[in-house]
Amino acid sequence: MIPVPSSLKEIGKLKVTPYSEVRDKLETGDLVFCSGKYAISGIIRFFSKSMFSHVGIIYRDTNLDRVLILEAEIIYGVRLAPLSKYMKDYHGNHKPYNGRMLLAKWKNPIPAEELKKAISFGMDELTRPYDNWEIFRILLRVLFRVGRKERNRSYICSELIVECFKKIDIKFKKNNTYISPDEVAKDPKLQFIERIL
Repeated sequence: MIPVPSSLKEIGKLKVTPYSEVRDKLETGDLVFCSGKYAISGIIRFFSKSMFSHVGIIYRDTNLDRVLILEAEIIYGVRLAPLSKYMKDYHGNHKPYNGRMLLAKWKNPIPAEELKKAISFGMDELTRPYDNWEIFRILLRVLFRVGRKERNRSYICSELIVECFKKIDIKFKKNNTYISPDEVAKDPKLQFIERIL
């Protein structure tokens, strides 16, 4: 277990555990937090005032022995992707994800039937687009202190997580204008376990 980091510098100081040592411990419902070094990651962190630029949910398929991440990704929208792709072939470029990745578990395990509801909702949303304009709208809401009026059918990563867990009455504290990956990361019901990149 590792403490909730409070800065990018703290994340950078955490020991990196090889994915091969962590893979078998991962369970459906665990969360993955990313802090990318890409330009868009920096923009997301700047506008949302976050140290993390991305969050996704682990889905473990025991029949196929696959560890997947359910996420709203900027290029592909809502998708399932092997977590191992982040380690060695992110976006098909034969390079790992350029950034840092931390894993978190729930302090009190969520019953399997409840997790099934949360993940099933996310699966039903597969192929929904990423909400590319939401980062800009977040900036405007922050500047003018206006909350979100309506929910559309596009997602940013943290919105997908919130909507999945809302199906099982797990709510994350958010500020009045948006929810960022940091708001999810700071939830006291979560415990960070490893840094894998």
